[in-house]
Formats: sequence, structure tokens, C-alpha cells
Amino acid sequence: MPTTNAITDSPHLQQATLGGGCFWCLEAAFNQLGGVVLAESGYSNGHHPSPSYEAVCSGTTGHAEVVRVTFDPERISYRQLLTVFFSLHDPTTLNRQGNDVGTQYRSGIYTHDGAQVETARQVIGELSDSGAFDAPIVTEIAQVANYHPAEAYHQGYVAENPYQGYCTVIVRPKLAKFQRTFAALLKAPD
Repeated sequence: MPTTNAITDSPHLQQATLGGGCFWCLEAAFNQLGGVVLAESGYSNGHHPSPSYEAVCSGTTGHAEVVRVTFDPERISYRQLLTVFFSLHDPTTLNRQGNDVGTQYRSGIYTHDGAQVETARQVIGELSDSGAFDAPIVTEIAQVANYHPAEAYHQGYVAENPYQGYCTVIVRPKLAKFQRTFAALLKAPD
């Protein structure tokens, strides 16, 4: 799957880069949203110049597993993407999502401009003030850096491997809840 093309390079489109544990679930959910052109699994904000899945999983590259979402802000807002993001993972656990433990599974919002920083801070503040979570939100907000797309076999992984154990036990229930909660934001069926 190409990472750039005429569609994703359109000047009116924007990008969001979000880390919330394993990228398979996030990618599968974001690709279902109307206004999302492409959600791509990748690695961000580490120090290794050319990270691989195995290296990232070792925790030695400093990268987080992320999803880079290319979206049309006239159809879905960055704020709406963040609302979905916070519903798909636990932003209160440092370097952990369920049984996935390590810095690569951290909760992170990797911003592309100042407006995204401000919106991320506002959303986190609103969630904190509302008591939406039982513990403090530990989501990292940092400028996106050293982003690399994940290997081709990770792209569309849930769609290609629906009966794989992790997809069946962990991802499928999350996606079902996501689809119920955000039905109004989903792409129209083909």
C-alpha cells in the first residue's frame, strides 16, 4: 500500500498521528470513518533512522506504534478524530495497553501544527474535568518526528486476518463498540 499518492497529497487534506497501543485496532477503526482518506500503521517519535517491527517491539528504538490518519477536515474534524482516539484505548496507563507493555504502546498525540497542539490540550482538559476516566490521562503530546510507515503486512491487518487470535479476542470487540458508538461518523456502506 503506497504511503503517498495524489489522493493523500492533496493540499486540503490534513494528517493526524496517534499512538494508542497496537496499531492494528486504531487503523481498522479510523479507516471506517467518513472523511478519512487513509489510516496507515507506522512508527513515530523514536530515534532509530529506519525502524522495523521487531526493533520497535524490542523497545530499543524509542518509537511508538501509531496510525497516521489522512483526513478531509471539511468532512471530519481533528477534534472528532481525537474523540474516537480516546474511546479506542486507555489513555491512563503509562506505556501499556492491556497485555501489551512497553514504550512502543504509549498513548501519544503527535502533532503536525500548533492548532493540533491546542486542540489536543483542550480535549484532554475536557476529558479530565469531566471525570471520563478513573485515573489521570498520561497521553504524551509532542510534535511528530521520525515517522516511518510500518511494513506492508501490517497495513489493513485486521481486514486481512479477521480470524487471527488477537484480532478475534481483542480487536473485534473494540471495533463492534466503536461502530455502535460512532455510527453517525462511519462511511456509507458500498
